[in-house]
Amino acid sequence: MEKRLYSQSGDHIETVAPVTVSRYRGFTRANHWVTAISLIVLLLSGLSLFHPALYFLTGLFGGGQATRWLHPFVGILLFFSFFVLFAQLWKLNLPRPEDRTWVANIGEVVKGHEERLPELGKYNAGQKGVFWAMSGLIIVLIVSGVMIWEEYFPDLVSLPVRRWAMLVHSLAAVLIILTFIVHVYAAFWTRGTLRAMTRGTVTGGWAWRHHRKWLRELAGREGRGPAE
Repeated sequence: MEKRLYSQSGDHIETVAPVTVSRYRGFTRANHWVTAISLIVLLLSGLSLFHPALYFLTGLFGGGQATRWLHPFVGILLFFSFFVLFAQLWKLNLPRPEDRTWVANIGEVVKGHEERLPELGKYNAGQKGVFWAMSGLIIVLIVSGVMIWEEYFPDLVSLPVRRWAMLVHSLAAVLIILTFIVHVYAAFWTRGTLRAMTRGTVTGGWAWRHHRKWLRELAGREGRGPAE
């Protein structure tokens, strides 16, 4: 939101645009949305094949045969897309001492009193938890998915192992859906977060409130104060 400056007499002087901070490059944003869209397609196509009551969802993809063909290939796309994202972000998601304090005082975060907590880097403990949960679950899904992909790997594992792989695949799918829901909810709940993945920037106020340590580090690399 733009701020307007007025003189003491009430006359409008000028309009000042809010300070913005670059958070994600265009490549990273595109990579994120390919991953997100792949996950949504897998969610819908997987549910359509999971239970007869949800079979109507195959209509979104051209019917049952098309859905059975599409699902594993989109799974491969998800794996490689997330791998590229992982390569860019894993170091920033490593645990830090302040993460324990953040988790222990999650009530202050919910109440909106983040100023009472330690300064954070680019990601808080909740975001890091989602990142590592997604990383582990995607590996489980791709491995178990290949094991049950009879069209291309009919003799890869025995039938009993394939049945166990199907169970593991289903459980991992449920967990990744729940993780995805948490991720989306948090993005909407924390105002200004979606802007980072649509425009690539956040406001200076958002960065100062939620990720002050990251903002200081960014300002230090650019050779100026965090408020400049």
